[in-house]
Amino acid sequence: MEPTAPPPDAGGAPPGATGSTVTLHVNGVPHRLTLDHRTTALDALRVHLRLTGTKKGCDHGQCGACTVLADGRRVNSCLLLAVTLDGVPLTTVEGLTDGGDLHPLQRAFLERDAFQCGYCTPGQLCSAAGALREAADGHPSHVTPDTAPPGAPVELTAEEIRERMSGNLCRCGAYPRIVEAIGDATAHRAGPPASPTVHGLGAVSVHEAREGS
Repeated sequence: MEPTAPPPDAGGAPPGATGSTVTLHVNGVPHRLTLDHRTTALDALRVHLRLTGTKKGCDHGQCGACTVLADGRRVNSCLLLAVTLDGVPLTTVEGLTDGGDLHPLQRAFLERDAFQCGYCTPGQLCSAAGALREAADGHPSHVTPDTAPPGAPVELTAEEIRERMSGNLCRCGAYPRIVEAIGDATAHRAGPPASPTVHGLGAVSVHEAREGS
């Protein structure tokens, strides 16, 4: 699917019946853009802001390649209209780094060789960062035990990681390494770098689910 419009002129066209001027706060930097109302967040990032780390996969919200963080929560950017994100802090894979230092998830993906072609990796990384925060904030998943204390950080077993990452597809089949990498990153550091868009994830632990545990 082709992008809805080319990048605007430096001055930007005046908003009208089919467009609006919005400010997208991406990776801590505000960008004022005049966009067609039909422009998706994905096209705004890739075409208008030239942040091509976020990938266009299925363009139907089914593969997760376009996952970014909106106010710290993971979203499929291909399904969101950019004008609905006016003023919302957004984080793309480019914003996961802390200055020149890789995010613990990025380091773990490299160390575990948790990718092959790498096309889905940006979405996997952003989704993993969001999943860690959700678990730290006590949001249960489908596999979280009913006996888990309400609101308490959820222990990230391998089963929990697989469930929480199930919306991100890897056509190369690197799933085992992805689960291991997320487990490594969670064990070494409990959160992404401090930034205007992604906050501390709290203390969570990861272990392989043992039979009978």
